[in-house]
Amino acid sequence: MTTMPLIILPDPLLRKVSEPVERIDDDLKKLAADMLETMYEAPGIGLAAIQVGVPRRMLVVDVASRDEEEGEDEGERKKNPLVVINPTILTASDERSVYEEGCLSIPEFFAEVERPARVKVRYTDLDGKEQEIDADGLLSTCLQHEIDHLDGALFIDYLSRLKRDRVIKRFTKASRQQKM
Repeated sequence: MTTMPLIILPDPLLRKVSEPVERIDDDLKKLAADMLETMYEAPGIGLAAIQVGVPRRMLVVDVASRDEEEGEDEGERKKNPLVVINPTILTASDERSVYEEGCLSIPEFFAEVERPARVKVRYTDLDGKEQEIDADGLLSTCLQHEIDHLDGALFIDYLSRLKRDRVIKRFTKASRQQKM
């Protein structure tokens, strides 16, 4: 497995809508493994393929370590990875929840985002089998966040225009300074 470079705001690739995965082969399985390695190394709890420069409808999540984070060393991180291919949100609850979200593509910026508290997601697994998952809590938020990436949306899109514009301006400035 290999860690992959992350695409960082303001890269326009983050706004690209990802294409469906047509077939599951060894290359896709290697991409999934590399994405998991990249996510764990970051460290993060979710990663969409577009965030590593691959505009395909695939994401990986693992919220297990966040559910039991207290008192654990990073070396003991509990893992329960989920690879999600061609996800579709089938239902979303009317009940809302708020989580402080961050993003590997918008490093060191966090903001509270309100989303549906529960979702039902249909997806294909790495064995090519169609699955459905009923998610709530952090898993629900994480799945919605990563599916947004596949649709060219970012969590900052849920913020006020003023706050979003400030974040984009800050990352654009940092990007220009790195290129100098």
